[in-house]
Amino acid sequence: MNIAIIAVTKNGVALSKRISLALSEENCKNYALEKFADEECTAFSSLKELTAQIFQRNDALIFICACGIAVRMIAPHIVSKQSDPAVVVIDEQGKFAVSLLSGHIGGANALAERAARIVGAVPVITTATDIGRRFSPDSFAVANRLYIVEPDAAKAVAAAVVDGKRIGLRCDYPFDNAPIEIDTQGNHDAGICISDSVKNSPFAITLHLIPRNIIIGAGCKKDISPDVFERFILDRLDENGIPICRVCTLHTIDVKRNEPAMNQFCRKYGIEMRTFTAGQLMNAKGSFEGSEFVLKTVGADNVCERSAALGGRIIIHKQSGCGVTFAAAEKEVTIDFGRTQK
Repeated sequence: MNIAIIAVTKNGVALSKRISLALSEENCKNYALEKFADEECTAFSSLKELTAQIFQRNDALIFICACGIAVRMIAPHIVSKQSDPAVVVIDEQGKFAVSLLSGHIGGANALAERAARIVGAVPVITTATDIGRRFSPDSFAVANRLYIVEPDAAKAVAAAVVDGKRIGLRCDYPFDNAPIEIDTQGNHDAGICISDSVKNSPFAITLHLIPRNIIIGAGCKKDISPDVFERFILDRLDENGIPICRVCTLHTIDVKRNEPAMNQFCRKYGIEMRTFTAGQLMNAKGSFEGSEFVLKTVGADNVCERSAALGGRIIIHKQSGCGVTFAAAEKEVTIDFGRTQK
């Protein structure tokens, strides 16, 4: 998770460092108003310009300032709850951590609670399902890596829950810990369908949730055109009936960590990128199409299949063209209604 932590006061900088240190498992970057910046922070002179630069480049922003300032800074850049980053605001005394934007899908509610624990603040969560301690389809989907097909249906399902109604469930996968709001037997006006297809709509208002359980394994020539890379990958997925929304991760070898085409593709589609050493790839279990040339070049005889196999069961074997190699694997899906956002 890429998190930008922005401070505008001296005390705010101290808080930002405490937060980034405690969130060491995340990719945190500290920003400080230039007169308070030091070697641990990137200096800025205009909060407005900084926000414009980093808003879409990060999964989350933590502002350490007044809520009003943060609201004015992010307002011109808000697009959709499906794509906006999480935004949390902490006052410079560290008394409150407010989930301001993208509480469920973006994870701001969970991040506000994590930040509050770090600095000893009170988390401020205002979403209706959370304050009522009721089932939230948005939070459930994010925690289980499910793609929300119809945002409006998600709102309708959440509204039904808030109104005290039970909602239906049709699920193609094993599931555990269904809350009281979920009914797998009765007929309901609104409900959730968890499947890799949207063809089945068992309720008048059906929220389709698609598991993001496909891993792409990929390799490519150095400095390949991002458009060529994207088109090749999308065409291969389309040929195999896999929508891009099912893809959760792109795997490749570590020497491709900074390949522009791969990074641009992952950013565009909200896909995590994971890299492996040649040794890790060569230890992958399975039968793979090896290449002596690739072995001599990068130290592993196959990048796409081996990297995909490190995430799941291979469902598409090596395909190549236009300077790109592609394979895909599928992870087993288990739905847990008790799973929470991290």
